[in-house]
Amino acid sequence: GSAGLSGGLVGGAINNGVGVDPDWHITPESDSDEDGPLMRNPVGNIPMEWYKDEKHIGYDREGKKLMKKAGRDTLDNHLMKSDDHESWRNVYDEVNDEDLRLTDAEVKLLKRLRSGKFNPGYNPYEDYPAPYDAPEHKIHPLSNRPEPKSRFVPSKHEAKQVVKYVRMIRAGKILFPAPQAKPEDLYNYDVWEKEHDVKHRGAVPIAAPKPKLPGHAESYNPPQEYLMNKDEEQLMLKQDPSDRPLNFLPRQYDALRKVPLYSQLLQERFERCLDLYLCPRTVKKRMNVDPESLLPKLPKPSELKPYPSVLTVLYEGHTAAVNSISIHHAGQYFASGSQDGWVRVWEISTGRCWRKFNLGAPVVSVAWNPNPLTPIIAAAAGSDVVFLDVAW
Repeated sequence: GSAGLSGGLVGGAINNGVGVDPDWHITPESDSDEDGPLMRNPVGNIPMEWYKDEKHIGYDREGKKLMKKAGRDTLDNHLMKSDDHESWRNVYDEVNDEDLRLTDAEVKLLKRLRSGKFNPGYNPYEDYPAPYDAPEHKIHPLSNRPEPKSRFVPSKHEAKQVVKYVRMIRAGKILFPAPQAKPEDLYNYDVWEKEHDVKHRGAVPIAAPKPKLPGHAESYNPPQEYLMNKDEEQLMLKQDPSDRPLNFLPRQYDALRKVPLYSQLLQERFERCLDLYLCPRTVKKRMNVDPESLLPKLPKPSELKPYPSVLTVLYEGHTAAVNSISIHHAGQYFASGSQDGWVRVWEISTGRCWRKFNLGAPVVSVAWNPNPLTPIIAAAAGSDVVFLDVAW
């Protein structure tokens, strides 16, 4: 079968951000990463967002920092695209911080990958060599690639020891020597330095309510609009003390020395003490919640597609309708029976036809043996049931 390219160009970069060299060819016999183009920034397969707040993008082979280049803004990119009619060939290499331009050979290769085609001259249905499953062959490594970076992550045992020491320090089981104060610091210090940093135990104290500030009516020489005539004074005295707008009658004096002693001074001080005593010492928190934030975000209708939109793997070989398939218990292979009388065994990850059997009659159903030690396929063709031995 043929495999399609599901990703394509993502974010203006190809795969891991390295362009394809037209003079570089991968031989079918070699799967080593050392045959590829030389990277200027050998940071490995790590997220480049780790360097977004740094001034460099990695280190070269000598350990020196690779500084970032001055990037272009959106307006410069727009002007560059408008001047260049083939700006779609430009891709940005995020790893090496370089602008690359696709050649005709690279564009042709990408088009073949997106259409799910193999390279010219490649036979996808060639005989698949049976892997060696003998114990004496399992001593050899399958690959010679370097150790992954996950091997260098700190062990979980050390993390548990660190947590254990932190808990012992908090519990007071591990004590550190107190820092020795300098002689000049024992006598020279600011008394009011920590006045606002006092830590209170329990509830946080609330400031007392502030009294109402005096207005123009409390003045010894208030304006005329604040003075009352006799009718207004009698009407105010008839009201209940709690309903009066003022608890005194405004008076006008020529000088401040002529103002007599205030008769309601002790009463007001007593009411002020009651306000301080009866003030509720609680903090009421008001939550400002946006009603729009409580509603769930609905996906776009264009994303709710009940069918796949990208071809990943295509299994080609049958010339008629496929009546039945059966997947191996290991999940690596599956068998298919077709109306053309053929039973084919496919490799799921690559789409290669690993085995094929001609039964001479339309195959109605196929099934794998549930015993993993005996790889046998049962196929119903016409009026017969055929058992196929698929030896690894």
